[in-house]
Amino acid sequence: MRLTGSQIFVEVLIEQGVDLLFGYPGGAVLNLYDELYKSADRIKTILTAHEQGAAHAADGYARATGRTGVVLATSGPGATNLVTGIATAYMDSVPMVAFTGNVATSLIGRDSFQEAYIEGITLPITKHNYTVRRVEDLADTMRNAFRIAQSGRKGPVLVDIPKDVTANSCEFTRKAPELIRTVTRVDQEQARQAARLINEAQRPIVCFGGGVRSAAGCQPLRDLLTKAGIPATHTLMAAGVLSYGEPHNLGMLGMHGSFAANKAVAEADLVIAVGTRFSDRVALNPDRFAPKAKVIQIDIDPSEMGKNVDLDMSITGDAAYVLQAILPYVEKTEHKLWMEQIRSWQKVDYHPQDSDTELRPHQLIAEICRQAGPEAVYVTDVGQHQMWAAQYLHHTKSRGFLTSGGLGTMGFGYGAAIGAQLALGRDARVIMLTGDGSFHMNLNEGCTAVSYGLPIITVIFNNQVLGMVRQWQTSFYEGRYSSTDPHRRTDFVKLAEGFGAKGYRASTPAEFAAVFADAMKQKGPSWIDCRIGKDERVLPMIPGGGDIEDIIME
Repeated sequence: MRLTGSQIFVEVLIEQGVDLLFGYPGGAVLNLYDELYKSADRIKTILTAHEQGAAHAADGYARATGRTGVVLATSGPGATNLVTGIATAYMDSVPMVAFTGNVATSLIGRDSFQEAYIEGITLPITKHNYTVRRVEDLADTMRNAFRIAQSGRKGPVLVDIPKDVTANSCEFTRKAPELIRTVTRVDQEQARQAARLINEAQRPIVCFGGGVRSAAGCQPLRDLLTKAGIPATHTLMAAGVLSYGEPHNLGMLGMHGSFAANKAVAEADLVIAVGTRFSDRVALNPDRFAPKAKVIQIDIDPSEMGKNVDLDMSITGDAAYVLQAILPYVEKTEHKLWMEQIRSWQKVDYHPQDSDTELRPHQLIAEICRQAGPEAVYVTDVGQHQMWAAQYLHHTKSRGFLTSGGLGTMGFGYGAAIGAQLALGRDARVIMLTGDGSFHMNLNEGCTAVSYGLPIITVIFNNQVLGMVRQWQTSFYEGRYSSTDPHRRTDFVKLAEGFGAKGYRASTPAEFAAVFADAMKQKGPSWIDCRIGKDERVLPMIPGGGDIEDIIME
């Protein structure tokens, strides 16, 4: 059948199983939006307040479901407004396809109205990107984009579509979505060699990252920990893969990880790194990371092997299949002496003090967990609240913690929460944790949450300063608080009401428990302004370039 480019665009989206599209209209994509209007019974379009919010919403949709998030923006500023969201997805290996409109092909390169070379701009932050010059190429280009986004190490792909391509027509043939072929076979000699190192180790530890969440499954990791009696620590991106309090779970590793987790890595004789790239927030000093250990790295991306930390062995492949191959050769043991040593370190770890009169971050998070329950999905912005969330949330779902790890994007949270809520349905419980600094970045998406009646509860850790940067200024800049006290007078309760949301304020633990309970009953979005002290710090903390000997505990 003969279809226009806009019709082909919609048909391929449906072919690829797309049910939600986030975006913002404009001149270069009017043909696409017109066709989406005609197909509203097949694809739902979500209008955000800003293209960056749309990109984060597509990202949140993908993180919450494992499916590919889709975002659409117009040319020029619409396209460039996606850049931060695309880079966020790229750094955290999130499958996303971003579509942008552009001026007609005859106008490209002439500095036309709302023209930007988005293919070149996004080249370093996408797995691949395209500019479609002929309508005949549109369908297969889109299909390739979806395949690439989900293949191997997942990530974003951009497709730029000039306006005349959306208007021109050609013959179109429907195709079934191409199956993503994952390599499931693992070299058995490598599997035996890895198992041999595991069996010989007296003080082994598993360090796992977001690659485990993206893998075919998390169960092989749990099976390895149980069979070999190995403790495990995780990066920020893997919070929730093992539930809080699980016997083998030592919590987070790295700059704001627990003392016990960092000490265990420092004393281990074998580190099994699964789906983690040893970023500078984990291996703060690569030359002194796990100095007594042999290191095995398992990752789907061969370019990560040995990039940041020297290795004794590497295995490329999907973490689930690699661990499944290793498991039969691993001997069942308990490592009792090693675990006893770790338990002794846990006893002297940092434990924050409770208060009955002041709001303390760990108590806020404990109350949220108590009321929201184990099935809630938690989304964060970036800053102190993000680290407190990673430290104290009682996760029990591998896709229950959504945060910007690699890029550290302030303003990520509200868009991502919207995407997650729409993906999971209004009956799902989505909690957004943010700081007043991060929330000011993209709180404009409050109108989006109101428009679609999304019952997202936003808890604002409001210390009225830029907390994480201020913490660094306290510790390393002799208290010179340069540009971290913005002297804002924002009334979040009135602002929430102005958007059409429900606003609350809490200053004591009892007040917070009461208002959070009321927020849980609301049918639309709620904001809770929680005043915390500006000198609250995220502890423990290892300074950049340091190791366990440099840890700050008080």
